[in-house]
Amino acid sequence: MHSVKLTMAKTLFVLFVACGWQMSATAQENSPYSRYGLGDLRPNHNVFTRGMGGISAAVADNNSINFTNPASLTYIGNTIFDVATEVDYRILKSQVPAKKFTSANTYVSYLQLAFPLTTPKMAKKNMLWAMSFGIKPVSNINYKIEESKRLPGIDSSHTLYEGSGGANQAFFGTGFKYKNLRVGINAGYMFGNKDHSTIRTIIPDSVNNFHYTSNSATKTAYGGLFINGGIQYDIALARDEKNPLIVTKNLRLGVYGSLQQKINAKSDLVRETIFYDQNGNIFRIDSVYQENDVKGTIKYPAMVGIGGVYQDANWLVGADFELGNWSAYRYYGQKDEVQNNWMARLGAQYNPFKPGTSATKYFRHVNYRAGFYYGSDYVNTNANRPEYGFTIGTGMPLTSIRKRNPYGDYVVLNTALEVGNRGNKQTNLRENLVRFSIGISMNASWFQKRKYY
Repeated sequence: MHSVKLTMAKTLFVLFVACGWQMSATAQENSPYSRYGLGDLRPNHNVFTRGMGGISAAVADNNSINFTNPASLTYIGNTIFDVATEVDYRILKSQVPAKKFTSANTYVSYLQLAFPLTTPKMAKKNMLWAMSFGIKPVSNINYKIEESKRLPGIDSSHTLYEGSGGANQAFFGTGFKYKNLRVGINAGYMFGNKDHSTIRTIIPDSVNNFHYTSNSATKTAYGGLFINGGIQYDIALARDEKNPLIVTKNLRLGVYGSLQQKINAKSDLVRETIFYDQNGNIFRIDSVYQENDVKGTIKYPAMVGIGGVYQDANWLVGADFELGNWSAYRYYGQKDEVQNNWMARLGAQYNPFKPGTSATKYFRHVNYRAGFYYGSDYVNTNANRPEYGFTIGTGMPLTSIRKRNPYGDYVVLNTALEVGNRGNKQTNLRENLVRFSIGISMNASWFQKRKYY
């Protein structure tokens, strides 16, 4: 028992250290679309479901933690420590002027821990209970855009638009199952920062017409409580003839969502004239306007997703439909270039395992996944900008096949490859994305009392 507690303490220590790493991680992407709203939205799915187009509403798996719908927590039977990272490669194409920009970025996707809390008395009544906590990113802001043009009747100008920041969520979740109904809830703290600056230099036509460079910067830090929840319902389509308690074919329906939330924010505003030294360092000449700790709120919109999956011994096939009420987004009471969005997702998983399959045939114990998604982007820049992509993935056991059992300690490696696009031929700025995600789910029989016979 002492060794179990020690192992648990070490794992929790690693989790919190990694959370600090998550908060300090940065990327070198340059996405102009991250200027709007809360920035570029990160995938709200674990690696397991990313390989299937991101379907999550009705997915429940005992080898990973589906934080999108916390009702699925009741499906886990062991303590699971789940961590994932991703690498994405972006290509941004501009038609006017004709240019192409590329960037490669590495992120921590999420860190989470979940464990069952079901007691023997609960199990006899067909009741299950589980809990989780973790941290994950919500969005990124990272762009740097330069513009040079002639100002009619004045001079030429050079403008640098720059932004950084992003949002994160530290969450606690719990799920409860009674008979065929599963319900769950996530609650926690959403926090982040949103920093923007515009540096404009007037380039005079004559040396006698000299202008200083101006800097307009706004730095905002925000944080507040959030809550979201989900429901899943199982419909048995077929049962084992010898043991009717075992469901061989199942239809599961699910829904998840969150209400509109207000997040408290504080901003520092600076309007100043500056100059650059020979090393490129910025120095203030004069402060035109400055105000610190300006309080306000950010309205984070309501969202909902609904879906269903069919599952048997070899197949899992499902679909999701999501809606986001981004037209309600407000930053200090101001609207932004965002709009209501929707997304349709299709996905499937195939496991070639059959009873009696030899443990030496490793690839017949691997889960193979594929999916597709299509919808509208939440950023509205006066253009029809669809968002779509294809995904494939795998779930590969790292523990010896011979030693693996549903109640023992084992490790699963999940991978997902996504090829996506934002925009079309009519869009001036078109973004192509290749994202590779890899996650490790470590299952252990912690918190379970040992029995001797």
